Amino acid sequence: MHLLFMPAVLLSQTFHLPAGWYLLGLLGLVLVFWGTVKGDVPLFLSSNAVSEALIAIVRREQARSFADIGAGLGTVVAPLATACPDVRILALERAPLPWLFSACRCRRHPNVRVKLASFWDLDLGQFDVVFAFLSPLVMARVGAKIRREMRGGSLFVSSSFPIPEGNPESVLDLADSRHTKLYCYRIAP
Repeated sequence: MHLLFMPAVLLSQTFHLPAGWYLLGLLGLVLVFWGTVKGDVPLFLSSNAVSEALIAIVRREQARSFADIGAGLGTVVAPLATACPDVRILALERAPLPWLFSACRCRRHPNVRVKLASFWDLDLGQFDVVFAFLSPLVMARVGAKIRREMRGGSLFVSSSFPIPEGNPESVLDLADSRHTKLYCYRIAP
């Protein structure tokens, strides 16, 4: 976004855009990055390699329920819903525009519910596997939440950011452009 700032300024001066366009641009940014406005997490997009790894994890775990607690554009839940139609999937997104995109993307998947909500208000105890691609700033709080709420034996998977002072059962190194690591935490009984 920072790289686009100066070209945008130059373009706006060249074309003498009406002031309403700036307000529209601000509104668009707020709708996409609502989580950061509220002090939470920006929009991070997961790669296809992450989706494929999560499909394998859900199958290996024989999971019946899955939650993506920052679903973004549905890049994880849509492929998972197709590959695992018997798994009950909840996708939570706090930003309105990504939520709408995810809801449209998942509308043909009867096993997916897409909610415009914060995961802080959700009890994670009802899920066999919970996935998050959040931010290092919130991972300590997330760690406390999963230890407090998730059932013993269930699995928490974090993309890219480990839980501070957490001990992952395994770490998967993915062959995507970001060299993503999936940190898998088995919840103790």
